[in-house]
Amino acid sequence: MTGIRQILLTALIAFVAAIGGVLIGRAIIPPRPAPSAELHTLLHHHLDLDADQQVKLDRIETRFSARRAALEAELHNDNARLATAIEAEHGDGPQVTAAVDRSHQAMGQLQKATLSHIFAMRQILRPDQAAKFDAAVTHALTADTR
Repeated sequence: MTGIRQILLTALIAFVAAIGGVLIGRAIIPPRPAPSAELHTLLHHHLDLDADQQVKLDRIETRFSARRAALEAELHNDNARLATAIEAEHGDGPQVTAAVDRSHQAMGQLQKATLSHIFAMRQILRPDQAAKFDAAVTHALTADTR
């Protein structure tokens, strides 16, 4: 029984150390804000939108929020279908392939909708604001590649 206790104690210590490492890592290296959060902050706090621009932006964001929610729900459903197909086939069979293709289509639709949203927001900006916005979009799209 002593051998089992030592193994369990070692496993417990390793688990606690791992959790501690994760917590310390998160405290020392905070997560980067999502690109969409950076654009949102730029639009609402650094571009000095006038009242008309703010009203237009609110409408654009409301429309996109509904569209994004619908596409994310579709993607969630596609992932559930993929899980079912994987469970049924236990390999890369025709059901899995079809589910992956459906999922990719939903991802593509979400990406296209997001780009349309970005372009719609850009259209309400003055040229000086658009230049800052363009730089932020470029940074958001290339931040992990630099």
